[in-house]
Amino acid sequence: MRTAKKTAALALTAVAALLATTGAASADTGTGTGTGTSTPAPKATPTGDGAQALCKRVPKIDKRLERILSRLDGDVTERGSIARLQKRAENAKKAGHTEIETYLNDKLTFRRTLVPTLEKRQKDLAAVKTWCEANAGGSEK
Repeated sequence: MRTAKKTAALALTAVAALLATTGAASADTGTGTGTGTSTPAPKATPTGDGAQALCKRVPKIDKRLERILSRLDGDVTERGSIARLQKRAENAKKAGHTEIETYLNDKLTFRRTLVPTLEKRQKDLAAVKTWCEANAGGSEK
């Protein structure tokens, strides 16, 4: 029966052996110039703007934006709404939890700035949808 010390020693030996072979293998991946450095393979450059893929995703993106905006504009009972977060900040203030109030107010400020950003994105997406309809879903060049 093996003891814990023997098992640990065996595991460390196996790891050391693996690291030794990996180190030798990775040191040999040079370009053959003798410098020991290798140049990374060039990355593929995009050939298009991804219009076809974006046109395909427009309905899902639109639904997602609608869902997020309706949640943010929800009432106090809606999880994730601005009103609910504002109520929580007010409750923290009443309870005298200044650190919690500060945290929630900062979160509230950020959430409020999301609304105009998402509304702008929604307008931009409407323009993309119109373009996609006029250009056969982005497949025309």
